[in-house]
Amino acid sequence: MKGSTAKKFMAFTLVALSLFCFISTTVYAQDKVIKLKYSTFYPPVHKNSVLTEQWCREIEKRTNNRVKITYFAGGVLTPAAQTYDGVVKGITDIGQSVVTYTLGRLPITESINLPLGYSSGYQATKMANALYQKFKAKELDDVKILYFHAHGPGLFSTKKPVLKMEDLKGQRIKCDGVTAKTVEAMGALPVTMPVPETYDALMKGLVDGILLPMEALKGFRLGELVKSTYVNRGAAYSSGQFVAMNKAKWNALPPDIQQIFMKVSEEWIEKQGKQWDELDKEGREFSIAKGLKIVNASPEEVEKAFKRTRPVVEAYAKELNKKGFPGDEIINFCLNFLKNNP
Repeated sequence: MKGSTAKKFMAFTLVALSLFCFISTTVYAQDKVIKLKYSTFYPPVHKNSVLTEQWCREIEKRTNNRVKITYFAGGVLTPAAQTYDGVVKGITDIGQSVVTYTLGRLPITESINLPLGYSSGYQATKMANALYQKFKAKELDDVKILYFHAHGPGLFSTKKPVLKMEDLKGQRIKCDGVTAKTVEAMGALPVTMPVPETYDALMKGLVDGILLPMEALKGFRLGELVKSTYVNRGAAYSSGQFVAMNKAKWNALPPDIQQIFMKVSEEWIEKQGKQWDELDKEGREFSIAKGLKIVNASPEEVEKAFKRTRPVVEAYAKELNKKGFPGDEIINFCLNFLKNNP
């Protein structure tokens, strides 16, 4: 009897110990903090950077701190042009940058940057996400897209006053790889470079002006150097910006945390779109206080600009077609979205 009781006690002890180890391991796995790195090129004080860091903290809050995100602003972890690759390679777990800094790599997504006649950053942000949801471009399969956003109408701001389109002729204008063709169509000379390099380029006389939204005049202090902004919606582009996550890191997240990431990101589409418009307003006020002159194009000039830039849009659709993408469908989707969501 004694031997039988001892054996039963030992068996019970082993079962209890195994159960305890299983429960402890499970609890530890649930409580283990997921540590992530987030990289953006926006300076820490820029409102886009502030809003992005708020996204990080909201993720932490809603996951009850099961996720902790270390935020790197100002391109200190990955420079703007290398952020997408940084996400793909796992140098950073989450990254935010400009689509066209990977020029040619994301041709469908780059359609956002065409001179489609944007009226606001909110409109452009909504269209950027609608474009992604509609076509689910395979070009983005090597990352997990959390959301897109896009700034307000890109406008010509110059050191020398531009009163009409002809005044742009011969001026060297900072742009990117896609908007370079818009600059050419408007009669100016394109000079491609990332936004963070633009202040020095203007100050040193390497460029005469910029094709950027009003936001950049305050956000990157460019309003201290330019003297005139030519407002012509006929040539107004936007710039698609991605918030993407390393695919392996995304796949390793528990399903409930993945849902939190997507829910918060959906809310941030609204916040970011509205903020772009507020930033444009602030950029305008900041620059006017510095002596900037706002020149609004006449209806005739707007129509003239539309006609000048249409070939740029049509040519891009043909390029997409040649690469095997439904170029005409993509461009028509964008134009119809803007028409139906003014």
